[in-house]
Amino acid sequence: MSKYKEIRSRRETYSVLIVEDEPMARQRLAAALTQHPHFTLSAVVGTCAEARAALAVALPRVLLVDLGLPDGDGIELIREVAERGQEVDVMVITVFGDEKHVLAALKAGATGYLLKDSTSHDIAEAVLQLINGGSPISPSIARYLLKRFHQEGPPKPVEVGVKVLTEREREVLSLIVKGFSYKEIASLLTMSARTVPSHIKNIYRKLAVHSRSEAVFEAVHSGLVRFDK
Repeated sequence: MSKYKEIRSRRETYSVLIVEDEPMARQRLAAALTQHPHFTLSAVVGTCAEARAALAVALPRVLLVDLGLPDGDGIELIREVAERGQEVDVMVITVFGDEKHVLAALKAGATGYLLKDSTSHDIAEAVLQLINGGSPISPSIARYLLKRFHQEGPPKPVEVGVKVLTEREREVLSLIVKGFSYKEIASLLTMSARTVPSHIKNIYRKLAVHSRSEAVFEAVHSGLVRFDK
């Protein structure tokens, strides 16, 4: 077994913070995740204020967030979490499937986007897929994004001087694109777990991005990283 596969085969339990203002939906999400062997709930809240209070206590591995909250916009929570530079994957689950909300959420740092027609089983498996490096997106949203990507044309050239990464930063970025976690990257590259966030921040600065999803898009779209390497 390769080192990559060995790391991926280890079972872990992941904490999830649910931010959903509708009581029935909140209960359904909580039940779906607590019944899954890989998840624990760090908190289940219904407002931005409650979410910020929970985040101040401890960062979850996954933030599962609605966008339309009674005291604010879930996109602001996504942005705040992304700006901390820690390893927190963000899954949006919402009724909003329009261009404005989708693009704003992904730009803020969300790496998954599901509409609320998903079943409980789908949600639990989607969150696990997110943790394992995937980007679960409802089919209608995926079709829209694919169409938009094709309309934007071929990849743009790398801007010399602005987007120059060191060899180590390229290695880290390549593993980010492939979906490895910070802990896994540290193990694979034989570095301290505390060193990885430092490399991530440098990569974000050089690419002028603010989240993992933006970094992955920029890396692939500009040709900095290829999936076949």
